Amino acid sequence: MIYLQIFWAFFIANILGYGGGPPGIPLVQNEVVNHYHWLTNQEFGEILAVANALPSPISTKLAGYIGYEVAGVPGAIVGLIATVAPTAVAMILLLGFMNVFQKAPQVKAMTQSVRSIVAVMLGILAYQFIQGSIEQIGWVHTLILAAAAFFLLENRKIHPAVVIAGAMVYGVVLLH
Repeated sequence: MIYLQIFWAFFIANILGYGGGPPGIPLVQNEVVNHYHWLTNQEFGEILAVANALPSPISTKLAGYIGYEVAGVPGAIVGLIATVAPTAVAMILLLGFMNVFQKAPQVKAMTQSVRSIVAVMLGILAYQFIQGSIEQIGWVHTLILAAAAFFLLENRKIHPAVVIAGAMVYGVVLLH
């Protein structure tokens, strides 16, 4: 039963996550945190931070890690298959129609409307992570980390993996 739940959680998140990547993150979070209760919001945030620092698509990293945590190696395999299956099936079925509908105004309008929905979903996810951070480490440390991350990413153009690693070091050295 657990393998079916893992498959369904990642399949649903990836079939509904239009465009893959960031749009799928809140959907995965909803399934593994709110629906199945496999992780807490904090645990999901930590996994997401580490996964973002590693190369390859975020969806497969989340599916592999969470599937492994829930049901070992078979769970990781099921999670990865569920993550890749929607895209593979869609590519096979829709490849012939791609050029026909590519410039249709309806498709362009749909893409534009989905972008705003994704932005709101990512904003809600960020808000939840900020709330969790404030509960865990307090306002001061949360503001220090947020300001430092913004400065390093925007002004110094430091790679996000380095910023995440620095935040992890900050947490280990100063907070524990």
